[in-house]
Amino acid sequence: MLMKTHCLALSCCFLAACAVGPNHVKPDVSDITPAKWKWKAAAPRDAAPKGEWWTVFKDRELNRLEALAVAGNNDVRAAVARVEQARAAANASLISYVPSLAQNAAASRQLTSGHTPTPVPIAIPAAKYNTYSLPLDLSYELDFWGRIRRTVESAKADFQASDADRQNVLLTLTGEVAAQYFALCAFDSELEVLHRTLDSREKSAGIIDQRFKAGVVPEVDSARAHSELDSTRADVADVQRQRGELVAVLALLCGQSASNFSIGERSLRDSPPGIPAGIPADVLERRPDIASAERKVASRSALIGAEKANYFPAVRLTAEGGYLSNETSTLFSASSRVWSIGPAVSLPITGYFVTKAKVERARAAHEEAIAGYRQAVLTAVKDVETSLTQIHYRAQQVAAQADAVKAANRATDLVRSRYEGGAVSYLELLDAERTSLGLELQAAQVKAQRFVATVRLVQALGGKW
Repeated sequence: MLMKTHCLALSCCFLAACAVGPNHVKPDVSDITPAKWKWKAAAPRDAAPKGEWWTVFKDRELNRLEALAVAGNNDVRAAVARVEQARAAANASLISYVPSLAQNAAASRQLTSGHTPTPVPIAIPAAKYNTYSLPLDLSYELDFWGRIRRTVESAKADFQASDADRQNVLLTLTGEVAAQYFALCAFDSELEVLHRTLDSREKSAGIIDQRFKAGVVPEVDSARAHSELDSTRADVADVQRQRGELVAVLALLCGQSASNFSIGERSLRDSPPGIPAGIPADVLERRPDIASAERKVASRSALIGAEKANYFPAVRLTAEGGYLSNETSTLFSASSRVWSIGPAVSLPITGYFVTKAKVERARAAHEEAIAGYRQAVLTAVKDVETSLTQIHYRAQQVAAQADAVKAANRATDLVRSRYEGGAVSYLELLDAERTSLGLELQAAQVKAQRFVATVRLVQALGGKW
């Protein structure tokens, strides 16, 4: 008898250790992961910032804005709330590991019929009686096939995916704040150029007015000078409008009211920092969107096992114990005690095809998750390559643009000297000034785009390197 008991216990332990359905295997993406980046060799830098990555730009105003965004952005708060929901769901799934215990106290008064059908010809008179019960119900499912374990495994993976989604929201937010901030700096650089041009044209218009009154230049030169002056004022107003709209965008990102939010004028002075790209395989470990996609694959894989477990009998141990009496005075007496205990086995017979359909649905969801994971990997590779390409060519563009501005300013000075000497018309001087102004404004935008490309590279690398 003792040997049979041990064998039964070992059998139960063996069955409890089984879990039907596939174990999670990280999808193979070696066929879509490059060995190296096209535009940059691997150059890891352990000393570079890995958390608050924006500090690498060494800009106090950017640091202030990022701190406001991290603390006050409502999308981040919503993402945190979603993580807490997933955490609560994962914790709730753990309850299935322990027996279900409930107490269902009840009290009732009943009247029986005086004409109750009986198998013997004896009339049972009507009667009134009370029932008082205080039972304690216990139920426990033996997880022979791993349904509970697979469900818990899925809930845990969903929680981890939710946390990765939160990190992705945070990375997207901080990257967007930095990109919009550098775009704002570009407008400030444009305003600096326009204000300088405005001062110069105001002086030029005054000088030409005096020369016109003296009869040295024709009236058309005076009209053209004032036209260019007013056109520059219009450009200043337009850039200020765009800057104001961008400040409102930054206010929203920082979780602030646009009416009470302001940023002082700033301009880009230095080049952006160099960001080492590392190797492609490392990026797959750092990107939160890839981590989220991989955890979703794990969750869907576990759900296949949870559904397949429904093919097999569900074994439950049930027990009930407590007190039952027709009088409250005797409810807790020894003779009022009642109890029952026994196993229950349920086998889905007609539900086989329903279970089969659910398993097929779970497998399809798993395949969908794998496709999503592979797409996330391809997107990561594309993002890094795009950012590296932009940084590579923006650097060349900035250098060429600086040379073009220098040459245009030199040409403008030469044309101005010739105009003052009467060798060329004022129209040629205006054309040279317009060319110089256009190139300077374009240079400010290109420089800002180079900073933005660096921000996008940091985002593409998962905010770490």
